Amino acid sequence: MPQNLKKGDTVAIVATARKIDKSTLQSGIKLLESWGLKVILGKTIGMEHDQLAGADWQRATDFQEMLDNPSIKAIWAAKGGYGTVRIVDRIDFTKFKKNPKWVIGFSDVTVLHSHINKLGFQTLHAMMAISTASATTAAKESLRKVLFGEKLSYAIPYHKFNKLGQAKGELVGGNLSVLYSIQGSVSEVNFKDKILFIEDLDEYLYHIDRMMTNLKRNGSLKNLKGIIIGGMTSMNDNTIPWGKDALEIIQETVKELGIPVAYNFPAGHIKDNRALILGGTITLEVNDKETKVVFE
Repeated sequence: MPQNLKKGDTVAIVATARKIDKSTLQSGIKLLESWGLKVILGKTIGMEHDQLAGADWQRATDFQEMLDNPSIKAIWAAKGGYGTVRIVDRIDFTKFKKNPKWVIGFSDVTVLHSHINKLGFQTLHAMMAISTASATTAAKESLRKVLFGEKLSYAIPYHKFNKLGQAKGELVGGNLSVLYSIQGSVSEVNFKDKILFIEDLDEYLYHIDRMMTNLKRNGSLKNLKGIIIGGMTSMNDNTIPWGKDALEIIQETVKELGIPVAYNFPAGHIKDNRALILGGTITLEVNDKETKVVFE
């Protein structure tokens, strides 16, 4: 686990994917400053290369400089979209291994979560800097708790699709589409004996089925200890409907697994995007009243 932050520490905001300008980051900057933290913006903020915040080498260099700088105590992704996977193989984690720091974000940042988790280090699945303006108080407070070393736990209302049970294990995962896209690469998730978290946005329902079927067929799901499903937001359908929504598709895929499964967890592309420590050990309890998630 990376070291806890304290007042006076510096957090870097960088763009690993789509372009973004400084003006849209003001709420994120103010939030960090309200916690007594200092903020430095990466060179990629305001940079443009088609959709991206600079060419691949520029985004990789910016991230690398922040990763290697001992005065930077955490790196917060400014925005998602697409593009992080294009730079991950350019990153040298040698210095990071000696001095790990929190890498924060979600969605497209999933490739960094998975890659770093496989190196044996924890990362923080939480809102982006751009998300701060619309984020709930609970989402912002969960981020603060992790950064400053406070214990993290959740009690989430029961969902009718839940599969009851208890499990303890390392939490892995993130955005389902990104996880699907990095299967077979050096950054792929190791599912064995893990608890998997998934969320997604703006996908066609048949593609949710395609991705879940792939995880089932390649044996990933049978090796899990538990599953947590976050937001499945703004899904699309074809002219001829698929016939099931995203949660129903997932339920159909995992129904025969003898493990606890929790639905509608508040994390993902939603305003109430609660922080999750990926690579950290959790206790998952799904009972007939609520879902409890407790981080060690």
